[in-house]
Amino acid sequence: MTASPAKMTFHVETRRVDAHLSRAVCKQAEIALDTDLAGNPEAFNPAELLLAALTACMVKGIERVTPMLKFQLRGVEVIVDGVRQDVPPRLESIHYEIIVDTDESEQRLALLHENVKKYGTVFNTVAPGTDLSGTLRRK
Repeated sequence: MTASPAKMTFHVETRRVDAHLSRAVCKQAEIALDTDLAGNPEAFNPAELLLAALTACMVKGIERVTPMLKFQLRGVEVIVDGVRQDVPPRLESIHYEIIVDTDESEQRLALLHENVKKYGTVFNTVAPGTDLSGTLRRK
């Protein structure tokens, strides 16, 4: 019997600074979090942080597959918009647009989009509980 490969694990610690701000730390990085009930324009609130994680997942997925696909690009931009439902509180829908600066064919763009949707950890965590839809297009 062969041993199963070790699973990736993640560790983040968050500490309340005051009634307006908390700080999340992971590895050598730190993110300011808006934990103020009135809002804090200088930090990501939890929903915005989730959307940022989704965009980072998409870009990282593109970085992962472009060498395997020999896909040539000059840049990537991801724009997301989420709609919050009040009861129960959750993001009911997220719409994204991935904009790729490339000379690749439409067929290759579609292949890249399929890879983003199929292999993204955050994408596949969010998708089952949310109306997650979007497009990947050329710049």
